[in-house]
Amino acid sequence: MSRESLEARLRAIGAERYHDKHPFHHKLHSGGCTPDQVRAWVINRWAYQAAIPMKDAAFMSRCDDPDIRREWRSRIEDHDGGVDEGGGLRRWLKLAEAVGLDPDYVASGRGILPATRFAVEAYVHYVREKPLLQAVASSLTELFAPKIHENRIEGLLKHYDFANDSSLSYFRKRLTEAPKEVAYGLKWVLDHADTPEKEDMACAALIFKTDVLWAQLDALWGAYVDGHLPPGAWRPGEGMT
Repeated sequence: MSRESLEARLRAIGAERYHDKHPFHHKLHSGGCTPDQVRAWVINRWAYQAAIPMKDAAFMSRCDDPDIRREWRSRIEDHDGGVDEGGGLRRWLKLAEAVGLDPDYVASGRGILPATRFAVEAYVHYVREKPLLQAVASSLTELFAPKIHENRIEGLLKHYDFANDSSLSYFRKRLTEAPKEVAYGLKWVLDHADTPEKEDMACAALIFKTDVLWAQLDALWGAYVDGHLPPGAWRPGEGMT
């Protein structure tokens, strides 16, 4: 396969499997979620957001090449930010506060669904243990993220009173951060997936990551749309400001 064919194959995975197609996102973006369903999404998505810099730090600890580390460390800086201004994590907590949640409660990780926790931990473990090619390829869901962020900003502003420039600042910032990150990651994968076996490994890694994202939304749907709340899950009224 040529580089172009491999990239097309990766993009086809996103077209078929990215979580923008999950019914929970359609419900959220169209204004169909109740306030508590929005809160449940914010709480559970925090588990994933908080794990991203830890996942990236685990990846960097395995890289002998300082060029890779120099490129990759901006991902940690994007999420952790500085002491004063914070980063993506602090912007996510602004969203939590806007929907009526106590940011300290959200940051504590209490109330996260067991399936969400398992999916996120599986992703961190995958990046820590798998060959570097698969670790990098698993990050390529960012190829498809700008579209979902654009749709989310438009939908939330249209349908929810909490939505404004401050509460949605996480998504607006990712419109400029994600393309820069994924350009490097995609080039790295195309450069290093130089055998049919490695091409299959890269595609399998991207499929795994889409499964991680999809599983989190399945858990949200089962708990807060169908009403099957597992023990320890957030319950409406808990952790409010």
